[in-house]
Amino acid sequence: MVLNRAASYEELYGDFRWDIPDRFNMGVDVCDKNAARHPDRTGLIVVEPGKDTVSYTFTDLKRLTNQLANLFIANGLERGDRVGILMSQSVEVAISHVAAWKMAAISIPLFTLFGEDALRFRLQNSEARILVTDMDNLPKIEAIREDLPYLQTILVVGQGADDGSNLDFWSCMAKAADAFTPVDTECEDPSFICYTSGTTGNPKGALHAHRTIFGHLTGMEMFHDFLPEDGDRMWTPADWAWVGGLMNCLICSWHHGVTNVAYRARKYDPEEALRLVADHDIRNTFMPPTALNIMRQVENVRGFNANFRTIAVAGEPMGAELFHWAEENLGVRCNEFYGQTECNLVVSNCQAIMGVKPGSMGKPAPGHVVEIIDDDGNILATGKEGELAVRREDEPVLLLEYWQNPEATEAQRRDQWWRMGDLGTKDEDGYLWFVGRADDVITSSGYRIGPGEIEDCLCKHPAVALAAAVGVPDTVRTENIKVFIKLAAGHNGSPQLEDDIRGFVKTYLSPHEYPRMIEFVSELPLTATGKIKRKNLRDAEIAKLTED
Repeated sequence: MVLNRAASYEELYGDFRWDIPDRFNMGVDVCDKNAARHPDRTGLIVVEPGKDTVSYTFTDLKRLTNQLANLFIANGLERGDRVGILMSQSVEVAISHVAAWKMAAISIPLFTLFGEDALRFRLQNSEARILVTDMDNLPKIEAIREDLPYLQTILVVGQGADDGSNLDFWSCMAKAADAFTPVDTECEDPSFICYTSGTTGNPKGALHAHRTIFGHLTGMEMFHDFLPEDGDRMWTPADWAWVGGLMNCLICSWHHGVTNVAYRARKYDPEEALRLVADHDIRNTFMPPTALNIMRQVENVRGFNANFRTIAVAGEPMGAELFHWAEENLGVRCNEFYGQTECNLVVSNCQAIMGVKPGSMGKPAPGHVVEIIDDDGNILATGKEGELAVRREDEPVLLLEYWQNPEATEAQRRDQWWRMGDLGTKDEDGYLWFVGRADDVITSSGYRIGPGEIEDCLCKHPAVALAAAVGVPDTVRTENIKVFIKLAAGHNGSPQLEDDIRGFVKTYLSPHEYPRMIEFVSELPLTATGKIKRKNLRDAEIAKLTED
C-alpha cells in the first residue's frame, strides 16, 4: 500500500480508503515479499563500533528468518506462543520478530535498560516460552529465571553463550533448515505485544494484530514526505523495543523494501549520530525532540555533511525554536506526528503538501478519524480542550486488546471512540495540538514513563513507606522525574539515602526511570479513596519554577 501523492492534504485524506486483505502475514510482507521482488537489495546494514559493518540482502533475511522459525518450532514454540526479544538494534532482533510472525507466534520487544523487576513482570505476564537475548543482558534473566515457570528456552547471542542451560543462538541457527512455509494467518491474528507505560499498577500489554502495519503506513508515509523515494535509507536512535522504533521505522519501511541501518549505540551521542548518517547515506530518521535538542549543542552541525531528506519527530511536543534550528542546520523541515503504543501514527504533518505549524501534531493521517471529545464521548467545538480520541470503526492500527486485561481494554472505550488518554485541542484549520497527559505519564528524553511502575519499585526499598512520581518541566529532557517519598519508621532522609534510592531504581527497574530529584515528605496528598494526587504535586513544582 502506498499513498497516492496529492496536491493538498484535503485531497490526500478525502480520496483514501482502506484496502486490507482478510488473510495477511506481516512477516511475509516485510521479508519474503521483498526477497521475491528485490532479491539482491540490501535490507539491513548492521553497524557496531569496533567491528566490521555487515550487510544483509532481503534474500539473506528470508533465509535467516526461515532458519529461526524452524529453530523456534524445534524448541517447542507453537502458534500463539510468546517469544521475548531482549537486545538492542541488531539483525538478531529483526529476524526474531519476523520469524515469530511467519510461524504465527507472538513477539515481545523488551528494552535492554529494563531491570529485573520490569523484565520479571513482562515475561511472567506474557508467559513467554522462548527468550532471545545476548551475554550483556543474560545476568538479569538468570537472576529471575526461577520466577519464570513458562520460560523453557533461552537463545543467547555472544561468545560463551552455550553453557549447558542456555543455547548459543548462531550455533543453533547453523543447524536449522533454511526452508520454511509461513503460516497462512488472518489479518486479525495477533502478532506482537508491546507493553505500555501506565500510571497505576503494572504496565499493560498492548496486543496487536498483523493488520496493524496497514494502520501505521499512512502516517509514516506522510511524515516521511511520501516514502519511498529512490535512495531512501532509514535509521532511528529510538530502540526497536519501542513501537516507535520497531513499527514506525524498521517494519513500515521494510514494507516498502527500504534499507535500514541498525546501530547498537550504548548511549546516544549526537556527533556519532551525525557521522553515522553521513557515512551510511541515511536519508530518513525518526528522532525524539530531545535527541535534536542534544544535537543542537554540537558545534558546526553542517560540517558533518549529514544529508537528511526527512526527519520525523514525536514523543514530546516540538516547539518553534527547535523546528527552525533543524531547518537551518539540518536542511529539513521536521514533520511532527502523534500516536501511542495502543493506537499509533494517527496524526501527522507532511510539509510536502501542507503548511507545518511548529508545535502542532498535524492532522489525522488518511484513514484515521481523530477528534477531541468530552467525558461523554461528544465531539467538542474548535478550540475546546478535551481528550484525544480515535474512531474505532475500521481502525486497523488499534490494538486487539490489553493482554489478559479486559477491564483495562473496556475502560478506554467510549461509544464509537478509543480514548487516547491525552488532552488536546483542534484549531480552526483542523490542526491538533497536544495539551497534556490525562493519565500522568511522564515524558522524559523521548520516553513515556509510567509513574506507577516507579512508585511500585520505590516501595520495595526498605526505607520507603509511600512514594509519588511526577514529571517536572525541563528544557532539555522535556521533563525530569521527581519523586516524593514518605520514609518508613526508623529512617531519616540524607544525601546518602537519595543516592541509594537512585541506584535501587536503576538496578531493579531501569536507568531511564530513575529519579533525578528526590524530596522526603511527612505526608502525601491523597484522594478520598487513597489515590495519590499527583496533579497537586506537579502543579506545585511548576509554580515553583514560575516563581523562580
